[in-house]
Amino acid sequence: MRAVRCSHGKVGVVHVDPPQGEGVRVKIAAAGICGSDLHLISLGFPIPGTFGHEMSGVTENGTPVAIEPLAVCGVCPACVSGAYNHCALGSGSFTLGVGKDGGMADEMIVPARCLVPLPSGLPTADACLAEPLAVAVHGIAMIGLKPAERVAIVGGGSIGLCAVAVARQITPHVALSARYDSQRAAGERLGASQPSGEYDVVIDCAGTSASMIDAVRLCRIGASLLMLATYWEGLTLPAFEVSAKELHIRSSASYARHGAVRDIDIAAAILARNPAIASSIITHRMPLDAAIDAFAIAGDRASGAIKVVLTP
Repeated sequence: MRAVRCSHGKVGVVHVDPPQGEGVRVKIAAAGICGSDLHLISLGFPIPGTFGHEMSGVTENGTPVAIEPLAVCGVCPACVSGAYNHCALGSGSFTLGVGKDGGMADEMIVPARCLVPLPSGLPTADACLAEPLAVAVHGIAMIGLKPAERVAIVGGGSIGLCAVAVARQITPHVALSARYDSQRAAGERLGASQPSGEYDVVIDCAGTSASMIDAVRLCRIGASLLMLATYWEGLTLPAFEVSAKELHIRSSASYARHGAVRDIDIAAAILARNPAIASSIITHRMPLDAAIDAFAIAGDRASGAIKVVLTP
């Protein structure tokens, strides 16, 4: 079968043996290219197998599913508590598409616990967005956002736009600071305004020292500041302003389970309720054989790309 892998820093489509072993076989319908995929390639991080941790498809019995790409142990204290994003195996080992084969392929085998049955009305082709949306669900749940609070989001990539979509489920007062016109337009379609004044909650989704300066500037005194991005190059914090405003800083990593409900199940339900999320965030759908071009497009935000999805 076909699979997208990286060799000597370059992405390509290769032919590999179909997956074998325990689990549920899924025919992949859609696999999104994440910004972390691009960063891992640029940093020369050794990905041993197939890319793709944002994926959806159909099981052998015909069930449409999204896939939570965390093949965790299930028995360590973190897993038992529901915080399996902190599984003792380590994210570099248990994440499909990073430490294990991912979904940029014709098919894959996943643990049954990774399956996310789709709500009625959610197309399988759009359900790959459940994974990045779950990132926003998890982080926003951590800060306990309230309906009357004003929220500003810094960064208009897919995570920033997912944060807009999730925040708008709770409060109508959501603003987006984005770098590109295409991102601002997508934010407007999802209900975000342009930033004005100071905010009760500010969410950094860009992951740079410059974006953190912008985020702190938008905070009111005593505001909550959520770090929802991945800080690949480290972070210089504007500590004087953070201290002067007495900000409450929370960091968030991936997604997990709260009680009996997984963040990714909530994300799938939000996607089903609001088709504008997929139509606003997914800007390109390309065949798996065009993976080289797709990764190039995904890395060129100035061209208008937000989420590029491969369709095997």
